[in-house]
Amino acid sequence: MTGRELKTRVKTGKTRSLSSKLWLERQLNDPYVARAKSDGFRSRAAYKLLEIDSRHRLFKPGLRVVDLGAAPGGWSQVAAKRVGAADGRGKVVAIDVLDMPGISGVDFVQLDFLDRAAPDRLKAMLGGEADMVLSDMAANATGHRKTDHIRIMALAEAAVDFAAEVLAPGGVFLCKVLQGGTEAALLAKLKRAFKSVKHVKPAASRADSAELYLLATGFRGG
Repeated sequence: MTGRELKTRVKTGKTRSLSSKLWLERQLNDPYVARAKSDGFRSRAAYKLLEIDSRHRLFKPGLRVVDLGAAPGGWSQVAAKRVGAADGRGKVVAIDVLDMPGISGVDFVQLDFLDRAAPDRLKAMLGGEADMVLSDMAANATGHRKTDHIRIMALAEAAVDFAAEVLAPGGVFLCKVLQGGTEAALLAKLKRAFKSVKHVKPAASRADSAELYLLATGFRGG
């Protein structure tokens, strides 16, 4: 024994690109992926939300939560447990263009959150305005860093607009973004709408990733 951690290597085959090979290697060697399977979470992303909540104490029993782009459901699982949705104390509504198998305590609708009917439909499912809007959405990667950044920031801006339509005064918004230099407009919009805005990067985010999360609290309403 050398004490060094052995890593799984993946061969590049005729049908597997180099980028696919590298992604698969990261998955196979990622301790959070293995831990998610062991703990019953649908994705490693669950640990990002758990860590953010542990630091900032976002969830409370009885809160009403919207999870945008929810599939495969890791964040919805965390939210449902933290607000007591399975016990009828809180409410979690998940929305995605992709189908998602059921989760105890989570109401799911297969719908694009950009659909004009989406805000009213989700508020009806919640039984009122939301206390929290979560978004771990990311556009499909192109491999071109600037293009990918523009795409995820456009999603983030759309998520902010959606949150403004469904949040109750005092509400919370948490959204994934990428570092890249075009965040000024988004930050300005959030600072107008919320009392506090900060960047957070949980340990479960890969160290080589440009991903960050924007946490906005104290929705001003109106």
